[in-house]
Order: sequence, then structure tokens, then C-alpha cells
Amino acid sequence: MQLGIIGMPMVGKTTMFELLTGSSDKGSQGKAQTAIARIPDSRIDYLSGVFKPKKTTYAQLEVVDIPGLTPGGEKNSALFLDAVRRADALLHVVRLFDNELVPYIYDSIDPIRDIETINYELLLSDLDLIEKRIERINSNKKRSQMLKELGLLERLRDALNEEKAISSVAINDDEQEIMSTYQFLTNKPLLICLNISENEISLEEYPQKDRIMEYSRQTNIPVVAVSADIEREIAELEPAEKEIFLQDLGITETGLAKISRSMYQRLGLISFFTVGEDEVKAWTIEAGTSARKAAGKIHSDIERGFIRAEVVDYQVFKDLGSMVAVKEKGLFRLEGKEYVVKDGEIVHFRFNV
Repeated sequence: MQLGIIGMPMVGKTTMFELLTGSSDKGSQGKAQTAIARIPDSRIDYLSGVFKPKKTTYAQLEVVDIPGLTPGGEKNSALFLDAVRRADALLHVVRLFDNELVPYIYDSIDPIRDIETINYELLLSDLDLIEKRIERINSNKKRSQMLKELGLLERLRDALNEEKAISSVAINDDEQEIMSTYQFLTNKPLLICLNISENEISLEEYPQKDRIMEYSRQTNIPVVAVSADIEREIAELEPAEKEIFLQDLGITETGLAKISRSMYQRLGLISFFTVGEDEVKAWTIEAGTSARKAAGKIHSDIERGFIRAEVVDYQVFKDLGSMVAVKEKGLFRLEGKEYVVKDGEIVHFRFNV
């Protein structure tokens, strides 16, 4: 799974990339940079503190810092679209901070303008692809065998001509099979990240908030507000200092944790945990995954020889404080291969091969 970070130049996009991944490579200016992000999870922090394992492994996500889009730059636009095409999901960083020391390509800060500028580039790319495909189908001798695809493409074209994203178009199961053969840019899961001033983070108020929230409701694109400056300070703190710092700000989670949680929701992903003295680990699966398939994330032998899953919810474990207490209370559940694993469950798989 690859997350592409997009945005205009000088919005804090690369700073977000560096904070998410811990990367500080300055040698690839103007080119897409790729690194692995560790997904912050306070549940893993707690479990690691309890089990004190030799190794703690957080969920991971491949992140790409896509060069900023400069309106009117044809070469820049081509590079931008090519990088976007390879990403599975998009995080659009939008500038809301006002700082004279950080110049901007526009004379004003207008988040909706910036969002729509990039969305329009994605829309035009999809429209060009669809129109060329429709033209090829109409000139094909086997056109009569391609009417289902043609009908779908014409509906998508109509939506794009109305400046609506392909993700807003209702698609049935048969059409979904056709959709899977395309990489439509406006169909990719999208999250908007507002980079706000540090003095606005604790108040949860920022310029044009009502306007942005209305845009989010109309387009069904989720929005999170983060201060890159604050996140940079948090990243330099020890865990105990970090908690005090967040309390002083009046917030319960870091912006990076907020981004990760929101993106997981957008992608339909969840985490389950395996625990022990050797390792505490978060495993990422799609919501709705069966216990047997989840076992396969760990090893194919566990999936093949699956017997049962021993399951306890994270919060139940935290309330009781130990596996011994969980077992004494009889709160370990035995689940079969078709059981759907839930977010935050601690799972131990029994298997035989």
C-alpha cells in the first residue's frame, strides 16, 4: 500500500513526509521521494510497556513525497500525474498557515482554491483517458461486445464534465470488475491535511473552517487539521514529555496519529495485535477479513493449518492489566476460521501443519 503526499509548493508537504517517515533526505529536490512510515498507535505503546518484548513492531505504510504541482508547468504536471498514478491513496497537504518567511506562489491563502486546482488536474487526466478509450471502443469492430464498458465510461465522463470525482459515481459489482482495470486518479481514496499555524491547534479553530467543513461535507472528502511546526516539536520529545506537552496544548493525540487513523478509516483498514515476550506487533488487514485470512498475514502455514483463534479485545485486556487476569475471568474467546477480526483485537492463532 502506497500513500502519495500531494500539494502545491511551499505548503509543508515535504515536512509532513519527513515527520511521517523520519526521513530527512534533501538530495532529491524535484523528484518523488519514498520512505516507510511507522504508524503511531498508543495501543502498541501500552502493550509494549506491559510485555516488555525484545522487539516492538508498528504497522507500516510506504509513503511517497510527490513533487509539488506548479500550475501551468506542463513538464511538472506530467511528473506529478505519473507519481499520483502509482499511489494507492492520496494525502493532500493544504496551506493554512500565514508566514512571510515562507513565500507562496499566490498572494493569498485560499484552501478551497488550492484543493480544486489539484483536483482539476486529476479530473482532466481521467477525462482524457476516458475520452480516448471511448473513441477506441467506438471504432472497434467488436464494439457490440463492449457495450457494458462503454456505458460505464460514458457515465464517468458525464460526471467528470460536471466536475465530479469518479469516486462519487455509484458503481455496481459488474462495473467494479471493469473499474479494476483502470487507475482513475479521482477514484483514489483522498484525505485533506490542513497545515495550520501552531497557535491555532489547541483551539481547534482556524481561518475559513466553516467553509472548509462545508466543502468536506459536499465532496465527502475527510479533513484533518495539523500543525507541522507543532509536530516537529513533538517528534523531538521523549514519550513522557510528549504526553505532558499534549496535555498542555489541550489535545489528546498527535497530528500524525490523527492522519494515520483517518487514512486507515478512508482505506477501510484495521489493525490486530500479536503479543509476547519476543515481539509485540501490529498487523494491518482490510476490515471484514476472516480469522483464517488474518492468520495468513503472519505466515501461510498458520492459514493452511488454522485450528482456532484465541481473541481478546484490547480495551478488555487494558482494563484487567494482564493475560492471567483475562484467562481467570474467562474473557478469552475461541473463534473459528470464518470469524471476522475486529480492530484492536489481540489474537493468538492455534494451528497444525
